[in-house]
Amino acid sequence: MTPAPDLKTPDLTGRIALVTGASRGIGYFIAKHLAAAGAHVVAVARTVGGLEELDDEIKAERKRSGKGEATLVPLDLTDMPGIDRLGGAIHDRWKKLDILVANAGVLGVISPIGHVEAKTFEKVMNVNVTGTWRLIRSVDPLLRFSDAGRAVIVTSSQAHAGRAFWGPYAASKAAVEALARSWAEETRNMPLRINSFDPGRTRTAMRAQAMPGENPETVPHPSGIAARIMPLVSPGLTETGLIFQAKTNKFLTYRLPE
Repeated sequence: MTPAPDLKTPDLTGRIALVTGASRGIGYFIAKHLAAAGAHVVAVARTVGGLEELDDEIKAERKRSGKGEATLVPLDLTDMPGIDRLGGAIHDRWKKLDILVANAGVLGVISPIGHVEAKTFEKVMNVNVTGTWRLIRSVDPLLRFSDAGRAVIVTSSQAHAGRAFWGPYAASKAAVEALARSWAEETRNMPLRINSFDPGRTRTAMRAQAMPGENPETVPHPSGIAARIMPLVSPGLTETGLIFQAKTNKFLTYRLPE
């Protein structure tokens, strides 16, 4: 492990931040935290109602503090041409992107690998892996235009646990971690910093789906977990190509020796 970054909330005034899966859970609260820190949040999700609720919260915060704005983008991450258009729209309006939080994902099913239906496996990979890659591909040039581009790819400890019955989801998270590390190495000599974020146990709809008998009151609320992402989007961050673990507030590295 390497030491935790500065946990102070950064000033993000004037910075453009894209958050996927922003209509609920961790994505919803990271969008709120980013806006409260001064960012203009491009909030992406499938659920229009959740996006509108987020917009109301951000507008209320702006009335209180004068900080934060949002642009709502209803978009399913299986719409690959739509992801491409999103990057083009951000370029046309702002000419750059300062922050990416790739949070959207699906669980699929908790099941023996041999019992997983092909359509279920394909959906998990399409949303979690191909959608994330397409998003990276779309916004990479925009992040390079920033003076301090920051990308956070949300992962899971399941990528390393080898836990029974979690095969498709675990494989998808291992894949996006590999994408993030490769991307970080490609941009190591640039101002762009790219890290993965492992939220750990969090009170979300996905957690409830995976652990139906669990008392949600025993699981950390997504607002507190989302706050742990804030140091990773700070212009002062120096680390790249690592995994930040919310549970320990520290970076992990799985890099092999050269």
